[in-house]
Amino acid sequence: MSFIADKQTLEDLNLLGRHKNNSIYRLFDHTITGGGRQLLEEMFRKPLTDAAKINDRVSCFQYFGKQGLQLPFSAADFEIMENYLSAEAGNLAETGWNTVLKKVRSQLTGSEEYAQLIAGCRKTITTLQAIRKWVMPLVAPADHPVADSLSTLQQYFHQQEMQWLAKVDTTTTIPLSKLIRYNHCLREKMQQETNAMMQIIYWLDVNIAVSGVAVTRGFCYPEARTAGEQVIDIEGLYHPGLSKAVSNDTSFSAGHNLIFLTGANMAGKSTFMKSFGVAIYLAHMGFPVAASSMRCSVKDGIYSSINVPDDLEHGYSHFYAEVLRVKTVATAVDSGKNLLIIFDELFKGTNVKDAYEATLSITAAFSRHRNCCFIISTHIIEAGHALKEQIADIRFRYMPTVMQGNIPTYTYKLQEGITSDRQGMLIIENEKILELIRQ
Repeated sequence: MSFIADKQTLEDLNLLGRHKNNSIYRLFDHTITGGGRQLLEEMFRKPLTDAAKINDRVSCFQYFGKQGLQLPFSAADFEIMENYLSAEAGNLAETGWNTVLKKVRSQLTGSEEYAQLIAGCRKTITTLQAIRKWVMPLVAPADHPVADSLSTLQQYFHQQEMQWLAKVDTTTTIPLSKLIRYNHCLREKMQQETNAMMQIIYWLDVNIAVSGVAVTRGFCYPEARTAGEQVIDIEGLYHPGLSKAVSNDTSFSAGHNLIFLTGANMAGKSTFMKSFGVAIYLAHMGFPVAASSMRCSVKDGIYSSINVPDDLEHGYSHFYAEVLRVKTVATAVDSGKNLLIIFDELFKGTNVKDAYEATLSITAAFSRHRNCCFIISTHIIEAGHALKEQIADIRFRYMPTVMQGNIPTYTYKLQEGITSDRQGMLIIENEKILELIRQ
């Protein structure tokens, strides 16, 4: 089953986008091959829902992180090899005839195609030689998830048809007869094996890039648990896009599956919820997360409602767009799926009375779905107090405000309970907005 994360959620958490500013994808995109980049994008679009597969991927990243490896070629050299190998070949006679024709044309017309063929072949051979030298010493236990890929790559160079590779001196002129043989071997005779080898290189590229991010940024690797355990424990969670982030601990269980979060504007509620959503998403990819430690039961998906816009095309107000979003999530929850739900300030687009009543009733209804986990934030602290009287299993957390004179400051640290902070008017006064209007 595919992991669920719709367009709204992906945008709320800023997960995708190679060219999107500060996206989580860009954080990990240190690949140097086009195929590696495509594989990384596929991993981002298709998180896993099987705990064993997640833990296997984690083991692969950890292996390369401990090895501290870098691929033994540049992006430019690898692209030359890819272009060379992608050219059509044919049988030995066809390869020979086409190669001779290129040489003759170059002598008669000054064409560069023969020189380009030689340059591509030479660069491909030197790149393959570098890969061969790099991969041969690598070892892993037979039952380790990386073992098969490493073994397949090593066997490629051990095959009889590839024994010539180690003997080629690319600093000397490549004779026509050998050029024909090399072209035929790499482009035709060993084409299937070479293509498989390239796929492993792409996979290695991703593993080295992602594990390198974990090492340089001090991220931890998640431990995936089965859905039936219904546990999420994260210590030292912070947002991976922030350089000076404040960390928090948080946990969920079947008995405590809903966090009701309060706090003043700018206290850090949205950042915490985004941090949590990103960590859960990355954990289902088997990727390192911005935390000290994490164990997480697999979920079927994530739905968030953080930045829900109005819909001018359909004539939907902001409030109605919020209502439709809640309806979408409620339908998914009611279907029995095992989900993480994040709502940042339910019903901002309506009056306080309606928002209070809707927040109270919908939060209470959601809390009964024990297979799902919920984080719901609000500025309406009265709803929190009412829920505290009605439902014993909700965890109430808040982000505090610390006053320094008339200036509010923020710790960004979760506290237990419900906030009583109300600094909205104070912030307006500090910005001297009323004085500007009265002038």
